[in-house]
Amino acid sequence: MQDRLVSVELTDWSVPAGYPTRSLAADLEDGKVLYFPQLPFTLSDAEKPFLSPEWSDGKAKNISYDRERNQLKGAQGSPADLERMQAMIARYQRQAVGLITGLFPHYKQNLRVAQTSLRTQKVEGRETSWRKDDSRLHVDAFPSRPNQGERILRVFSNVNPAGVPRVWRVGERFADLAARLAPKISRPIPGSAALMKALHITKSHRSEYDHYMLHLHDMMKADPDYQANSPQLTVPFPPGATWVCYSDQTPHAAMSGQHMFEQTLHLPAAGMYDPTAAPLGVLERVLGRALV
Repeated sequence: MQDRLVSVELTDWSVPAGYPTRSLAADLEDGKVLYFPQLPFTLSDAEKPFLSPEWSDGKAKNISYDRERNQLKGAQGSPADLERMQAMIARYQRQAVGLITGLFPHYKQNLRVAQTSLRTQKVEGRETSWRKDDSRLHVDAFPSRPNQGERILRVFSNVNPAGVPRVWRVGERFADLAARLAPKISRPIPGSAALMKALHITKSHRSEYDHYMLHLHDMMKADPDYQANSPQLTVPFPPGATWVCYSDQTPHAAMSGQHMFEQTLHLPAAGMYDPTAAPLGVLERVLGRALV
């Protein structure tokens, strides 16, 4: 399992010209976690006070920045404070996007930038349902937001000021869990996707791919034996570290920690270096048919 974590000795968010990245792309697209132990997101003295749960408005789990709308969500404070906070989160977004496009220039033309979040709440101690409990190993799939096979690429940075690590569990290869679990999943009921969209249960059409991914997510989280005994690696990401993975492909669980930045990016499977490595391709090979 140790090979599921790939350490990268990069110390600057601007990737130098000629940096060898093709093997990193293969590791990332195989579902491994790229770990940058010396790539901190540095806060100014004026920004450090924002590392407190008191800035949350209590309506959302995280504070987030929407670049398309130029809007900060989930935060409270004076207009001046919120403006500084937004500028800080937007700076993280620029650095995270620059890191990914610098390492993987092939992604650049198809990459879609989603929300950026500041997570100031403690991971441990949250009260939630088993389905929403991210301390259980899972791959990302969302009931109301089908993506028809589009990839979910995420950049994380621990900025804890007290030296507390962000502890994750990283699980097995997606191909292994899909081969074992996907054949147990029944096909969707004909017409169910159109009905869910008409009733606004989903924001777009739930494809057969989305159906299988949601069931994999739930099967993993609902199975105590899988949580305890499946192949997995515990990784404490220290403050000053950054890590990157495809969260729809890498089984992961957040066990403890506080104060983290996160950037979500989306990429069509066709925009990958190896599109066949995407969960869509893996599931289609396991099931022997196209998932539309």
